Amino acid sequence: MPSTGWYTIGIASFASIGTFLYGYDTGIVTATITHLSWAAYMGSPSSTIMGAVGAIYIAGEAVGAFLQILIADKLGRIRFMQIAAIVVTIGAILQTASVNIGMFLAGRVISGVAVGALSGTVPIYLSEIAPPKNRGLIGGLSGVGLSSGTMLANWVGYACGYAPYGAVQWHLPLGLQLPWGIILFTGLATFMPNSPREMIQKGKLQEARQEFAKIRSDLQSQELHEEFGLMRRQIEYERSRELTSFREIFRLYQHRVLVSVSVQVLTTVTGVNVIQYYQTILYKSLGISSQTILALTAAWGTCAFVSNAIAVNFLPDGLGHRKMLLFGLTCVIITGIYSAVMQLKFQNTDNRVGKGFAILGIFLFVVCYYGLINSTTWLYGSEVLPMSIRSRIMGVAAMAHYVVNVGITEAGPSAFATIHQNYYYVFVGCCTVYLLIIYFYFPETNQKTLEEIAAAFGDRVVEIDEQDVVAEGVAFEGKASAGHIEDQVDASRP
Repeated sequence: MPSTGWYTIGIASFASIGTFLYGYDTGIVTATITHLSWAAYMGSPSSTIMGAVGAIYIAGEAVGAFLQILIADKLGRIRFMQIAAIVVTIGAILQTASVNIGMFLAGRVISGVAVGALSGTVPIYLSEIAPPKNRGLIGGLSGVGLSSGTMLANWVGYACGYAPYGAVQWHLPLGLQLPWGIILFTGLATFMPNSPREMIQKGKLQEARQEFAKIRSDLQSQELHEEFGLMRRQIEYERSRELTSFREIFRLYQHRVLVSVSVQVLTTVTGVNVIQYYQTILYKSLGISSQTILALTAAWGTCAFVSNAIAVNFLPDGLGHRKMLLFGLTCVIITGIYSAVMQLKFQNTDNRVGKGFAILGIFLFVVCYYGLINSTTWLYGSEVLPMSIRSRIMGVAAMAHYVVNVGITEAGPSAFATIHQNYYYVFVGCCTVYLLIIYFYFPETNQKTLEEIAAAFGDRVVEIDEQDVVAEGVAFEGKASAGHIEDQVDASRP
């Protein structure tokens, strides 16, 4: 059992329902658009409309990220996720009850808004409740939630392929989204704790202490007081700078902002979303039948989840977050080249063994991406930011991710039809550039508290002394007025 304790792991896993919804709602469309019954019901949509099914969803995600920039700090982590849970349920209802392609697209964009909000907020929440020794595991659960949602969506789509021809084949998979948003909302409204760091940011110190003591039950009394004292002083120091504009934020935290935004764009330029959305096109190009395509898609999702779930337990906190990105990109580059070569040689042949090796490339890619990159990017993008700007800049980073993703995904069908397997080389080139950027520009954040990470970027980390620790101990134990003790400690400083 990790030293974090089951309570923290439990609430982190529950919060990851938010990214599970992201994975399920993203993955289920892959199976949905494969069913001939869906295409017939929707009036045989054109290839442009088929591309819009993915692109409009990602556009909705960009809107959700923009809302995170505008209102997430005002509402707070929990309340913002509650609203997103309501919105995702509305989107699921519209998709399930669709009677035409317009209604279906409306449901897709509304769901996209919700999961765009959740995908940026869940990693923030997890990074803020996680201890430094296990932040890779706790923060990585957001990625595990995403991959588990993708896996379930793919298997449900495959199973419904055996249903009698008709609307049930695609209505039922879409309808299975409905309970999860309700479950997430209920938990957020009842037992989920607030982020202690957010409570400090809002000046609610006693509530912050209570939440921190519950979440960090692994700490001894002295350690608890020291870590909370450092956390509090650093957040109050950063808050005192009163950064009111993005220009000021960028001037003061240029390195950290660029790292956070660029690492989110990285997840797009690996090509993972293109392969996930359009792997059915890739399988068809290899001459594979529809039902086998659904089975392969489900197996692909299973590989994603299994590799992600195994890796997150060992690698982020052992190997380090920066090294995981470097190794992951190296593997993605190699598998991208392999896939392109295999498809070039065997796509238009009758060589079944060769086609099997071509399919193997797609599966090797998913193991590399989900095992090494998937959980790390969203966690790393969150943890490198100071508390005062974390939610806003993560919103910017997520929005950049989705805006780039819209273009790449919309171009998918046309690119595969025009340049075929050479589309892989676009992603290989992007990943090669990123390999150099990460090697020279990204510092290691592993095993550091969120506040200590500032030093890795050359920013000031506030020091605390014995008086601070004593004051925190008194405040935690309730032996005197916390405010009075803290005023005395502040007054004693030069």
